[in-house]
Amino acid sequence: MASVTGSFTALSCSIKPNQAFFNRASRLNSVSLAVSGKNFPSLRMQPARFRISCAAKSETVEKVCKIVKKQLALTPETEVAGHSTFISLGADSLDTVEIVMGLEEEFGISVEEESAQSIVTVQDAADLIEKLVVEKNA
Repeated sequence: MASVTGSFTALSCSIKPNQAFFNRASRLNSVSLAVSGKNFPSLRMQPARFRISCAAKSETVEKVCKIVKKQLALTPETEVAGHSTFISLGADSLDTVEIVMGLEEEFGISVEEESAQSIVTVQDAADLIEKLVVEKNA
C-alpha cells in the first residue's frame, strides 16, 4: 500500500463512472496525480469504472457559500467552505430546496430534481452549477 507524505491546505478530486471516457482511452489503466510538486503513486483503475473531473472555480464556490449563509441565516462567523455539508450547517430538506432555488435564481439555471438530490456539499452545488451554466451556454 502506498503512503503519501506532506501537507496540503486543500485538495479536491472527483472520480465518477464514465464509460465514454474509457471507450476513447481504452488503454488507460492508471492515473498519476501531482500536487504542488508532490507526486503520488499511480492509482490502478479498472476499465470503465472512473472519470476524473475538475472542481468548480473558487468564485463559484464563494457565491454558493454566500447564498447558503443567506438562506440558512447563518452568522457572519459561521465558516462555510466547499467541504461543508448542508446537514452540518443545520439545513433540513426544505432548507436544501430553498438553497437550490436561490442558486437557480442567482445563476440563471434550472436544476432537475434528480440532480438536486445528489447535492450534499457546497462543492457539489458549485460543480453542478458550473456544469449547468456550460450546458446552458453551449
